[in-house]
Amino acid sequence: MKKQVLYFLLLLFLTTTHISNSQEVTKEYEFDKTNPLFLSNNILPVSLSFSIKEIRSITNDSTYMDSRMYFLENDSWDSLDVEIRVRGNFRLKNCYYPPLKIKIKKFERKNTLFEKDKKLKMVLPCFTYGSNNDNVIEEYLAYKLYELVSPFHFKTRLLEVTLGEEKRNKLKEHLVKGFFIEDIDEVADRYDANEIKRFVHPLAQDDLNSVRNDFFQFMIGNTDFSNAYRHNGKLLFFKGKIIPIPYDFDMAGLVDPSYGVVSTIQNEKLPINSVTERYFRGYKRDRAIFDQVRREFLQNEDRYMQIIASVEPYFENEYEYEKSQKFLKEFFEIIADDKNFDQYIIARAREK
Repeated sequence: MKKQVLYFLLLLFLTTTHISNSQEVTKEYEFDKTNPLFLSNNILPVSLSFSIKEIRSITNDSTYMDSRMYFLENDSWDSLDVEIRVRGNFRLKNCYYPPLKIKIKKFERKNTLFEKDKKLKMVLPCFTYGSNNDNVIEEYLAYKLYELVSPFHFKTRLLEVTLGEEKRNKLKEHLVKGFFIEDIDEVADRYDANEIKRFVHPLAQDDLNSVRNDFFQFMIGNTDFSNAYRHNGKLLFFKGKIIPIPYDFDMAGLVDPSYGVVSTIQNEKLPINSVTERYFRGYKRDRAIFDQVRREFLQNEDRYMQIIASVEPYFENEYEYEKSQKFLKEFFEIIADDKNFDQYIIARAREK
């Protein structure tokens, strides 16, 4: 009986400490240092023109090409010179629209919405057909969900992009959905933290934030990540702790793109047949931490569902929205059931 009381008191302390620490971090950093671009959840109209063929052939991790970006703010169009390049791996090789990295010089962004953003990622649809705009909304949704999971996250801004494709001396316009992702340097600055660019085994990373990340990846049905090798994730060193921050969720079951394939990471073949099959890839930790994170998600279920409801107006296909909503709901049904929780999460936690 005494052990049960002590265990309960320990769980209560961990939960209270988490809530207190999370609120403290949010109060001290989140609002004071968030860049103006990401202070609004309103969709931002932008316009950008370039040759897809040319940007693929002449740009890389260190080489950019010049362009001009227009944006609508307070019912008035403004513009600035930008440098753009391709980025990424799978989408760069397989998609019609390449994912972009945008760099803006300091004198260009001064006194604009982009004043604090030297570098940005731009996510665009993969193809010109099908549910690609809805897939962008679903991936954007994943970022918004993670904002509730952890105070340590990437800020995003949803976009309505008029993309001018320069082709054979003609300009073909595509109207697509997209979103900006802030640079990791901005995340680190917001928390007075430092990015870690080396291998760190997940068991050497902060237990609580690692388990939150693992639950989140299971929630959205994502297996395309490795915290140790920083594949689709970054690491921050904050107040003596190493904290994982995930990104790039297009292969998640929540998105379920037409090009989705089950990931093979470090030659590890996962025992699932589709990206819509959830598979927990987290590591074994103290059971009390798993139980705490489980409670955090269950207690916030309504808030998670409200987040997905908030992006419903941006979907073009009602079926895609309903499918995403159902997929998210299934996660909460799994973790709410003791047997399913033990079977699909506790029993599958990795030891090495």
